[in-house]
Amino acid sequence: MAQPVRRTQAERTATTRGRIVRAVVESIAQVGFQKTTASEITRRAGVTWGAVQHHFGGKEGILRAVLEDSFERFAERLAEVPIEGASLESRVSGFVDAAWAHFGSPDYRSTFEILLNDIRDDASGEESEPIWQSEMFASWNKVWSEIFSDVNLPRRKTVTLQTFAISMFSGMAALAMLDRAIEPVRGAELQLLKETLLREMSA
Repeated sequence: MAQPVRRTQAERTATTRGRIVRAVVESIAQVGFQKTTASEITRRAGVTWGAVQHHFGGKEGILRAVLEDSFERFAERLAEVPIEGASLESRVSGFVDAAWAHFGSPDYRSTFEILLNDIRDDASGEESEPIWQSEMFASWNKVWSEIFSDVNLPRRKTVTLQTFAISMFSGMAALAMLDRAIEPVRGAELQLLKETLLREMSA
């Protein structure tokens, strides 16, 4: 009889951290930020609050981890967009579809609620730059630059197109959270975004 493979301490730690992060994501997406309490997190993750504190230091630490996980998942989705030998139209289409897969997911819904509750870098509660701001735009700009590396536009126009795309995705995600969006309209909006980005990049 084969002996079970024993996991290392690092593997067990990663598994526990991942389970806690996913519990928070699912809880915020399903019951909202305010109801994602310590007891709700521990119930869903199957751990004690002491374990959460051991891995993340408390609720603010776990929320930061959720944001980081969301940014990583966003980058992973966009990394799957075919680039080599692909036409600009194909890359724009793949980019929009992959980005919407993220913005329409529980990961983004959780990120959105955390951002609404203004999680800050400074644990003292003093005003400081939101922790997500530089990370989110750095992640977004990185994948954009990789997918559209051959598109030479003035920096200002590139930022305008990025901001426009983010605004579109965020607005559609907000409507979906309010259950006011229906699939045909959403599909039409995505197609319009694809056509707009392609036109502006080809100009």
